[in-house]
Amino acid sequence: MTRAIYFDHNATTPVAATVADAIAGALALTGNASSVHTAGRRARQMVEEAREKVAELVGASPAQIVFTGSGTEANNLVLSGTASRHILASAVEHDSVLAAADNIEQMPVDGDGVIDVAALAARLSDLDGQALVSVMLANNETGVIEPVAEIARIAKEHGALVHTDAVQALGKINVDWTDLGVDFMSLSAHKIGGPQGVGALVINEEIPLQSLIKGGGQERSRRAGTENVPGIVGFGAAAKLAATNLDEIEEIKTLRDHLESGIRTIAPDTVVFGESVDRLPNTTCLSMPNVSSETQVMKFDLTGIMVSAGSACSSGKVQASHVLKAMDVVEEFASTAIRISLGHGNTMDEVEHFVSQWRKMYAQANPNKLKGAA
Repeated sequence: MTRAIYFDHNATTPVAATVADAIAGALALTGNASSVHTAGRRARQMVEEAREKVAELVGASPAQIVFTGSGTEANNLVLSGTASRHILASAVEHDSVLAAADNIEQMPVDGDGVIDVAALAARLSDLDGQALVSVMLANNETGVIEPVAEIARIAKEHGALVHTDAVQALGKINVDWTDLGVDFMSLSAHKIGGPQGVGALVINEEIPLQSLIKGGGQERSRRAGTENVPGIVGFGAAAKLAATNLDEIEEIKTLRDHLESGIRTIAPDTVVFGESVDRLPNTTCLSMPNVSSETQVMKFDLTGIMVSAGSACSSGKVQASHVLKAMDVVEEFASTAIRISLGHGNTMDEVEHFVSQWRKMYAQANPNKLKGAA
């Protein structure tokens, strides 16, 4: 196999052909979506059509969709814009949540990375109700799915607001605004075959939200700045495509499971993080005994296989995972963990090739422990 193998879909997905065509069509047109002339109205129409598609994907109304420049911005908008005196977030949240405000209190998780719901409820009972709970729907490193609907129910009993970062979950599992029962939900286009540089925050319109970026009345005064019309159009096209692609996700899960079982045949002592709880069907985070995460990423890249050592939001640096640390993973396993995240277009041949390369690397570092046939 000579072509490159892309196993880093949680970092960003390839832009789908239909999405690229939609973006190209928007780029060919002139018009500011805030202008009242013909060109401006056409741009506005394209933005609103995209808003409808994103809303439909998550079961919300178009008026609830606030377009942003990224999922990170969406997270910052809600954590900075609700004026909550207390913010409770799980210890495994994305850095764009944990670093978004100064008054964030981290809630513990168990060994699988699932938030301690009892500890959250106990802490909420100590507060005066002016709290915001932020728990991601699915973890970007391990794929572990959090019990957001249950968390929302408990938070509401204590008068707290609820936000979920659904960036990684969108397009991989069904994401339904009503079923989750949250007040705010962050989304991103480039995780579902859309362009980079555009995200969205789904809002409860009854809750005041202060703008993070000021200076214009765009997005109903919730996000100032000229709209990125081509990016938003691409988000809409990707949202429409993602609704269809959900039917194929079971095939991706089959690939993921085959990959894990193949590695376990070679090295039974490999740790798959979060494997005993619900995970995204495309994601596995696992260790390779005696081979550092950074070494694995570089060596796989030299063979044409692209994986990661956790989040891709650290300026290209491979560093200790705060997610695995919060799960109390010992250094021996945390320092040898990589993330493989599959997506549409990946094949069983690619998985088999990855397992073969994993075996070679493992054998070099563990010559006396190799299991399985060559």
